[in-house]
Amino acid sequence: MSPQPSFQLPAPEPRSNLFTALVSGGLIALIVANVYLFVQIDHVRTEMAQQNEKLANEISNLSDASKVTSSAAQKRIETLKSELDKESQALASQSRTLSSQAKADALAHIDQVKGQLQSEQAKVNQQVSSEISEVKTAATTANTKIADVATDVGGVKSNLSQTQADLQKTISDLKTARGDLGVQSGLIATNANELSALKRLGERNYFEFKLGKTKDRQRVGGSDVSLLLKKTDPKKNKFTVEVLADDKVTTKSDKSLNEPIQFYSSKAKQPYEIVVNQIGKDQIVGYLATPKESGR
Repeated sequence: MSPQPSFQLPAPEPRSNLFTALVSGGLIALIVANVYLFVQIDHVRTEMAQQNEKLANEISNLSDASKVTSSAAQKRIETLKSELDKESQALASQSRTLSSQAKADALAHIDQVKGQLQSEQAKVNQQVSSEISEVKTAATTANTKIADVATDVGGVKSNLSQTQADLQKTISDLKTARGDLGVQSGLIATNANELSALKRLGERNYFEFKLGKTKDRQRVGGSDVSLLLKKTDPKKNKFTVEVLADDKVTTKSDKSLNEPIQFYSSKAKQPYEIVVNQIGKDQIVGYLATPKESGR
């Protein structure tokens, strides 16, 4: 085992600096949340504008089609009326000279034209009624979509408010502790919800791990740290682990649940920290926290 490097421990920062950092992190989280809300609302407005434009186009297209259909039908009706008038006038002028059979044929033809006229008129009425129904359906569909979008906006606002409230409550429940090197630690997460809150604050880099007892060291996430679990004692909530950083191995013996395990790296002035939240038989679960200045 390599000899331990000699480090001069930095003096603990005043608690005021810790709370200043906490407040700053909370404000950053709220700003990010508000930006997300504005983006969502802008998206909703764009979607509503698109729905309104689509509805206007549909109504315009239906209106144009209705005008064309009505115009064609009207011309047909006018033609039939003109034909009917001519037939009636011809029958009236020739009624004295026509035979009974001719009169009967003329009347039958007039009745046929009248039937065609009534049929055309019925088709026009049905077409107009159908087009009006389609316009009403399109308007109802568009209104429904707009209402759904408005509901989504309300849901986004409600979820954002709830998320902010949950985040603030979780942050207020977090606690600090002094690490095994005697350096005052930052906020410590004891469960998944608290770790999620720390990630949102964004003050440090966090790498979660689930470490079993193996022969070879295991790298923690995307960090430059490798760990080797030596032993666990679930009854006493104790464990021993080897830490490899900067090609130097440090053994952390008989450490406790949620205890900040601290060690230094050449990549940062502040110590790295390991916090174990679960201790089982030949297995530990926790996270590695590294300073932002490490660039990882």
